[in-house]
Amino acid sequence: MVGKRVSAHAPKRRFAAMSMGALGVVYGDIGTSPLYALNQIFFGRANLPPTPSNVLGGISLVIWALTIIVAIKYALLVLRAQNDGEGGVFALYGLLHEYRRRGMLALLMSLMLGAGLLFGDGFITPAISVLSAVEGLGVATPSLSSLIIPITVVLLTALFAVQFKGTAGIGSVFGPILLIWFIVIGGLGMAQIVRQPAILAAFNPLYGLRFLWDAGGYAALLIMSALMLVVTGGEAMYADLGHFGAAPIRMSWFGVVYPALLLNYLGQGAYLYSGAPVVGDNLFFSLVPREWLYPMVLLATVATIIASQALISGAFTLAAQATRLGLFPRLTIRHTHHAHAGQVYLPFINWGLYVGCILLVLLFGSSDALGAAYGLAVSGVMVITSLAMIPVSRLSWGWGKGRILAVWGVLTAVNAAFLLASSLKFFEGGFVPLTMGVLVFLVMITWRWGRKATFAAYSAKPAMTLAEVVSLHRASGQFIERNAIVMSTKPLRLPTDRAPALMGLIWERSGMLPRNLIFVEVTHRKVPYIHDNRYQVTVFDRNPAGGSIIGVELQFGFMEEPNVERALTDLARHHEIDLPAQHHHWIFHVLLEHLLPSRNMRLIGRLRLRLFSLLRRMSQTAYGYYGLGDNVQLSAEIMPVRVR
Repeated sequence: MVGKRVSAHAPKRRFAAMSMGALGVVYGDIGTSPLYALNQIFFGRANLPPTPSNVLGGISLVIWALTIIVAIKYALLVLRAQNDGEGGVFALYGLLHEYRRRGMLALLMSLMLGAGLLFGDGFITPAISVLSAVEGLGVATPSLSSLIIPITVVLLTALFAVQFKGTAGIGSVFGPILLIWFIVIGGLGMAQIVRQPAILAAFNPLYGLRFLWDAGGYAALLIMSALMLVVTGGEAMYADLGHFGAAPIRMSWFGVVYPALLLNYLGQGAYLYSGAPVVGDNLFFSLVPREWLYPMVLLATVATIIASQALISGAFTLAAQATRLGLFPRLTIRHTHHAHAGQVYLPFINWGLYVGCILLVLLFGSSDALGAAYGLAVSGVMVITSLAMIPVSRLSWGWGKGRILAVWGVLTAVNAAFLLASSLKFFEGGFVPLTMGVLVFLVMITWRWGRKATFAAYSAKPAMTLAEVVSLHRASGQFIERNAIVMSTKPLRLPTDRAPALMGLIWERSGMLPRNLIFVEVTHRKVPYIHDNRYQVTVFDRNPAGGSIIGVELQFGFMEEPNVERALTDLARHHEIDLPAQHHHWIFHVLLEHLLPSRNMRLIGRLRLRLFSLLRRMSQTAYGYYGLGDNVQLSAEIMPVRVR
């Protein structure tokens, strides 16, 4: 009976654990927004006087921005767009990729731009989050204000310096700490609401609409650009879908995060409504009793570090996904946990983000100033997500045009209004994440073009057919006594298929072929995981005395580690290919292309080729990325390839 009770409660315990984990990883960014968001409306660029009507209007806008954009759009709708359980811009890319011949190319390119914008946002979130928390010192002890920047730099340096260790050890405490954070900020807000219950009238959306109308065109845009800070981090719900699942993410949002945020924003509004003084123009810390200021600064600092950690880990995952989709150079990827393939560390991304964060802290100097740079990239991602959900709703969910217009037409219009408002920040700092996002997008489209152009040039070279290779192999009186593995750029199925050009080089150089020859082609599918039919083996020739020629196609999803050596070892162990178990009897033959521009290539093409060549030098070699050469001997040939 005891065993049955334990097993019956196990799913509930697992669900609770997943919900707690989602609390710590998904909601750090949006959960720390109360530190600086309302400040931007009343003490930032909008700089509106906190009159009772303005306060009610501003808080009303906050309530309904959280409700419409985060609670309805992301929590209830976007989380339904799962790609084999995964979410994020690349999950949408995979969902829509099969429809690329139906006018989807522009949307697919937009999703690539959205990924770039998320990288741009990654430079600002750690900087503004940690800086806004440390600024609480200036409220507690004004004489320490000069230490805010140095302390922020030290904290960020320590945060990025420990990334190589991974998050497995500290991830288990993220949820409980963020739970304490949300309870505390909710309690701070509730205390103010009890003193000024009139603030509850802000639930009436008419106050917000009247507030925007009375403010006028330009001032209304400034208000909305500041309001964008309230919902930044909402997109993390979808990005982390694969880690926790939709139900735990929704439970954390509606059970903890949403109520706590509403209470705190209402409490900040109640404080302003009462006419109490705002110390140092810092509304959030003005709610904290003086004797609790230092503990609150410490808690806020820890919460913002957790928020930054979640975003940095998300940037690693995003870059790894882009690499596996063939949209990004093959950066060095280190796995930080033996049991969780999704926990990775990319040194290049880590230190790039670090340099960007430190520069932003030093150049802008305060969370209010950084607020001007924040929000533009996120609003762009939200518009792109809304647009992508239109064909997903139509093609995957079977929605009619009227329903799509009523739901996604309205949500896209709301997000577009925020994007228009956020564009006012461009010259005040919004150009920073936007420029970084466009640069990352440029890298992705250049890498995508270069790989296709290289493949086309390589395929145009004269090569033997597989039938000719088999004929030479059968006619050979002697062989290279080594089990040779040759990488192919395309699947080999028929005798009429052309063998890799490298085979011609091997034959011309030695006049012999290996006794056992394995052609391997790696296919990256636009799905997160391959659940079955990962391997396809084609036997072209097999003779106990004369050896064999076999083709193998290996398929991987964009969430998987493409380790070719390990996959071939599994096939050899099950005797599906003719390879011995001992790796020292194998040899991998790889081809290194020396890229040259075609003689009639125009200037723009030559510049693009130069950028691609630069990215290739930064990138891991293909054989290194696929795990070739870890335990097996390599033989490399260099071949000139002219790109058109």
